[in-house]
Amino acid sequence: MAKIIAISNQKGGVGKTTSSINLAASLAATRRRVLLVDMDPQGNATTGSGIDKNDVEFCGYDLLVSKTPVAEVKVHVEEAGYDLIPGNGDLTAAEVELMTKFDRERQLNYRFKDIEDDYDYIIIDCPPSLNMLTVNAMVAANSVLIPMQCEYYALEGLSALRDTISSIKETLNPKLKIEGILRTMFDPRNRLGIEVSRQLLEHFDDKVYRTVIPRNVRLAEAPSHGVPVINYDRASKGARAYLALAGEMLRRDGGNDKKKVKKKAKKDNNKRAKKHGKKSKKSKKSETA
Repeated sequence: MAKIIAISNQKGGVGKTTSSINLAASLAATRRRVLLVDMDPQGNATTGSGIDKNDVEFCGYDLLVSKTPVAEVKVHVEEAGYDLIPGNGDLTAAEVELMTKFDRERQLNYRFKDIEDDYDYIIIDCPPSLNMLTVNAMVAANSVLIPMQCEYYALEGLSALRDTISSIKETLNPKLKIEGILRTMFDPRNRLGIEVSRQLLEHFDDKVYRTVIPRNVRLAEAPSHGVPVINYDRASKGARAYLALAGEMLRRDGGNDKKKVKKKAKKDNNKRAKKHGKKSKKSKKSETA
């Protein structure tokens, strides 16, 4: 079953779309089956994947409003190795039309039901605001990955986003959690950046990814060429950072899987022990008789 991750931050310009594209490509490079969903009307994840957002047959609007199946909406991005649900300006109309629909917050969740076994990861690039598109993404997701710059105002934005996640968890999606906090555009020469990074680690500990995304020219150039940075310059610091992030995520998920396996094994052993205990009591009774 696919792990669905919404990449969101209500503050713009924090590397949200860059992280969506490059994490999707890096996971695909590890032979995982990945679907990238562009839920932002700006369509930057679409153009950054080399797809003309104004020349697609279907987009997120058709998925949410017309209930077109994912299989018909998605396009395969050959060079990057992932499938993409394109986004463009039509998503603005989708947001308005969703307001009149019953169960409007769950439309994306319903569309994903048919494809959960087709992918290992579904990455959703959310708009930089709390609207019906973002709510749909968070209701459909298992978790939220938060990219943020290490600056003063970013901490305020993080607090607001945590409140949003808590609210959606309480009312619409009980399984929603914070996947992790990703430090982006990091400059080790910036004293404020170092201090904010320290505060993040102090307050959020294991929720902060150890991988840090640096400021990198190649990372900034890649979208204009319509490819992820690992296809543009695999040796660059930006490419290496996102490959490291994918590796860290896979290790975390592997660790969680091992915990589940151990927990299940322990439960099975307890059941067998209880069953064996009951049998032993029965046999003692029969011997006494």
